[in-house]
Amino acid sequence: MAEISIEGLVKTYPGGTERATDDVSLDVADGEFVVLLGPSGCGKTTLLRMLAGLELPDAGKITIGGRDVTYQPPHQRNLSMVFQSYAVFPHRTVRTNIGFGLAMRKVPAKAVAEKVEWAADLLQLTPYLDRYPAKLSGGQRQRVAVARAIVMDADVLLMDEPLSNLDALLRLSFRADLKKIVQDLGTTTVYVTHDQGEALSLGDRVAVMRSGRIVQLGDPLDVYDRPADRFVGGFLGSPPMNFLPATVADGQLAVAGHSRPAPAHLPAGDLLVGIRAEHIGLSDDGIEAHVEVVEPTGAAVLLTTRVGTEVLKVSAPPTFRARPGDTVRLDLAPDALRYYDAETQLALSP
Repeated sequence: MAEISIEGLVKTYPGGTERATDDVSLDVADGEFVVLLGPSGCGKTTLLRMLAGLELPDAGKITIGGRDVTYQPPHQRNLSMVFQSYAVFPHRTVRTNIGFGLAMRKVPAKAVAEKVEWAADLLQLTPYLDRYPAKLSGGQRQRVAVARAIVMDADVLLMDEPLSNLDALLRLSFRADLKKIVQDLGTTTVYVTHDQGEALSLGDRVAVMRSGRIVQLGDPLDVYDRPADRFVGGFLGSPPMNFLPATVADGQLAVAGHSRPAPAHLPAGDLLVGIRAEHIGLSDDGIEAHVEVVEPTGAAVLLTTRVGTEVLKVSAPPTFRARPGDTVRLDLAPDALRYYDAETQLALSP
């Protein structure tokens, strides 16, 4: 079993009082794939490095498979790590790069060769085993780094933005390959990224981090559909969630100049209404909006519209035609509206 338990992990930046991680707790089940998602400086890489033993916490506890590894050196934790940079040895062939860790562990040469052949086949590297990294593409080098990690039969696989140096098309294809490989291996995996597309597509669960804390943890689609606060809604999604000021009075919800019955759980007073771009429809009698920017994306047409003083992003059908300056009418799908306290910006749950 290789479950991970993180309890109250604190790490303070050197020479100051600002915390890189602030009382972080997280449980990862055996064989689970958890993604740490957040903007730069939120503490996700620091948390991963403490899991790896590359940094030590100021307070808290880390256990892997029931073993307390909080202050153990990396080589005693039985884990593998894939870094953002490829970190492959330029003077070694693909074959010896993949088998390097096993050789350092004094694994018999025959067993090393078998494991290398297995990993190379899994990552489509067999034709390149006798090449040097200089003659590989970026994607192939990253595959070498992943292969080197998985041959170690580690309890835990840690990945720190392993796809960020690849071009967009290669990232997309390698992402799907990586997900299948990790699923087939069943290895407990913690993956760091600032790319929300990666987080949503790869993770069994996503932990969204901000200012050294986990602000929401859950199923990727649930985190996307029901953000815990305005930060999560504004960070996750492309485009991010729209937010509009609204007021509840006498059982009516007033938003963008329109009134509708308010859900029973909403308190009277000011609040924020959140809605995703894909949940805003075009109609003949909806909210009047003025088109400012039109961005065809192929699968949809992204409109930047203005409703009074508020800007709304709208995902229109790919056949929709509009020009800046046009007036459109928008329909906010009632079931897709999410409600937030105007002061705390936390979700108002039913």
